[in-house]
Amino acid sequence: MHRPTALGGALAALATAAAGVLVAAVVSTTPAAAAVGGTGTGYLHTSGNKIVDSTGATVRLTGINWFGMETDNRTFHGLWSNNPWRGQLDKMASLGYNTLRIPYSNDALKPGATASGINDFVNPDLVGLSPLQILDKVIDYAGSKGMRVILDRHRPTAAGQSPLWYTSTVSETTWINDWKALAQRYAGNTTVIGADLHNEPHAEGTNPAATGACWGCGDTTRDWRLAAERAGNAVLGVQPNWLIFVEGVSCPSGGLSNVWDNDPSNDEDCGWWGGNLSKAGQFPVRLNVANRLVYSPHEYATSVYEQDWFKAADYPANMPAIWDRYWGYLHKQNIAPIMMGEFGTTLADPRDKVWLEKLMAYTGTGVNGMSFTYWSWNPNSGDTGGIALDDWTNINTAKQAILQPYLIAPVGGGGPTPTPTGGPTTSPSPTTSPTTPPPAGGCTASYKQVNSWQGGFQGELTVKNAGTAAVNPWSVTWNWPAGVTLASGWNATVTQSGTTVTAAAPTWASSLAAGASVTVGFTANGTAAAPGSVKLNGVAC
Repeated sequence: MHRPTALGGALAALATAAAGVLVAAVVSTTPAAAAVGGTGTGYLHTSGNKIVDSTGATVRLTGINWFGMETDNRTFHGLWSNNPWRGQLDKMASLGYNTLRIPYSNDALKPGATASGINDFVNPDLVGLSPLQILDKVIDYAGSKGMRVILDRHRPTAAGQSPLWYTSTVSETTWINDWKALAQRYAGNTTVIGADLHNEPHAEGTNPAATGACWGCGDTTRDWRLAAERAGNAVLGVQPNWLIFVEGVSCPSGGLSNVWDNDPSNDEDCGWWGGNLSKAGQFPVRLNVANRLVYSPHEYATSVYEQDWFKAADYPANMPAIWDRYWGYLHKQNIAPIMMGEFGTTLADPRDKVWLEKLMAYTGTGVNGMSFTYWSWNPNSGDTGGIALDDWTNINTAKQAILQPYLIAPVGGGGPTPTPTGGPTTSPSPTTSPTTPPPAGGCTASYKQVNSWQGGFQGELTVKNAGTAAVNPWSVTWNWPAGVTLASGWNATVTQSGTTVTAAAPTWASSLAAGASVTVGFTANGTAAAPGSVKLNGVAC
């Protein structure tokens, strides 16, 4: 989570988690199919200031943060909503977010850890699962959509961010061993591409008695650069194919800039927590495996903290030079790739809209631009809000409109990239033209009600092409009684007009082969009712 600069007081943390030690058994999840297109093929590595795939093709990660696993819930927030977890990932991918950054705390990794805040009517497949088992399912499904995953050790304890990578209750050994266990758990699964070692190291105390994270100071108990090397090399010893994401500090000395004593000699150039990589050029992170290092600064707007540069007379023209100084030089001098791990705003202040527009322009357009993961998907991020609105289904169109030109959708599972309207994407009406032939031989349909609750239900409609030729693109329609309305859908672009529901083929699976089936999932409001008058491209099933 974002935090204030060292110049300001602590902002309230949204959520908390407790420390722990990972002793869980090593589990190997089924590797997702190798991602193609938007996130490349195979594992990723670096080349100068670029991230490239196993074929050498440049990849730009344009992702989003989905937090909660670092909190007392120990799993993703929003699982309490009426939008199923798969539906939320479907929406992220369809909007163009090709990477998911997942914050966690060590507490979520402990044996016996339990996940809470799950709507068991909407997400029955998550009931009784451990935080790690839920993480496995999210990773597998994200991978099936062509998305990549970055794991983020967000905090060691429930109390909030920690200046250092260890605390009195979570040792450096625990931090590293937990990372090694995660690296082993997802070994061979190319969906998981790397480790963001520790979130937002920052200054604490005032010089010369500083106790916070420094960069290049040489004190092994406080030098974040040296700690990142120890942890990064330990991870690469288990999983040499991972990228190692290293954030900055706030003040390179590790001490708070003392602005209250009227002594300018004590002041230094401090930035956002995790956002100051100004010393990385002089003191680079040295890893044992070449081409694995990605620097990952954080950057925020006035809704998080009123930095001096926001009040400058030449704002926003002053911002590119500030970004250059803190982290942009690493990209511009071809030293290493930048993956901006967190940035966000409520957009409540008009200056923040300008800030976000200028920042996105600074990252560059197209595949050669800097990578990023926006903070956040969650609407319950106190000082930024989210891309999702409070219903965890509809979208903040003002934010999405600024980000949209820079997003590179995952190929293989994102669905159509809509214009940011906030409402459902309009789908084509069923047709029997030559480009969308009806199934010669008809179709069959079966329905399963997965769950129901007061005022709503969840179902799955499976339609089989019983004909002798593929239907491309396919489209399924059905009718509901009056009063039943669509809440969300997945595995297709699902919309409703009157009592008729249309499930249009997603772009990544537009063809339904002869003998093949498709299962459209949905949640709906109203009294549970089976779909009626089901048709495949206008032919009754």
